[in-house]
Amino acid sequence: MNVPRIAWTVIALIAGAAACASPQKARQPFEEKIPGSLVSFKMVPLPDGEITVAGAKHAVKNLWMGATEATWDLFDIFAFKLDLPEAERQNADTRARPTKPYGAPDRGFGHAGYPAIGVTYDAARIFCQWLSFKTGRKYRLPTEAEWEYAARAGEKTAPASLAEVAWFWDNADDSTHPVGTRKPNAWGLFDMLGNVGEWCSGPNRARLLCGGAFLDKAKDVHFGARKVQTDAWNQTDPQIPKSKWWLTDAPFAGFRVVCEG
Repeated sequence: MNVPRIAWTVIALIAGAAACASPQKARQPFEEKIPGSLVSFKMVPLPDGEITVAGAKHAVKNLWMGATEATWDLFDIFAFKLDLPEAERQNADTRARPTKPYGAPDRGFGHAGYPAIGVTYDAARIFCQWLSFKTGRKYRLPTEAEWEYAARAGEKTAPASLAEVAWFWDNADDSTHPVGTRKPNAWGLFDMLGNVGEWCSGPNRARLLCGGAFLDKAKDVHFGARKVQTDAWNQTDPQIPKSKWWLTDAPFAGFRVVCEG
């Protein structure tokens, strides 16, 4: 059954009001499996606390975050309508699913187990609405403060060895890498720095890509690293208007999800 985007939002809000299932109430990690598929991903509980970002204090409570960046394995189900019977895929609501990408979406870096890349903020946001509908939980993108709180995992200073926890200019060989292949931080979260930047919601509805990526030098891969989309990120997109789903020139743009408890 095809469900319009607005219906996803309403259903997700209802599901969120009921809170998440019993594994989350116990504040334990849990494995989320996409119904009708073999794809699953791990969610990690964040300790309740607060963080100061740009001079403002932010509380973080009752939140779970993806242990890794969202992978192609997961994003493909949404983007290519793999959750629908083949006969229904052609007639699916084009406003609620990505259009066909221009060229190979993974840039030849790798697919299974690799982070989804070149996705816009809107694509990641609408994916979260779809994920909420499919699972009955309330998924969304993290705020900037939530992201930095999780990335730091209680640390005040930068990692002692960036190469142990991140893929960046010095060790990435101009490519993304499978998620979870560097060391996790103290809360069990992988690739919070480097590999791909991660879409987050900032103050005043700002759309921020956080943490740095595989193309960045070490000085630009840190807890405070932020990027804002520019025209150059979609420069070679031949469509007019440019795609709202795909970024032809931003292979460094990815995301991870959070779930409210």
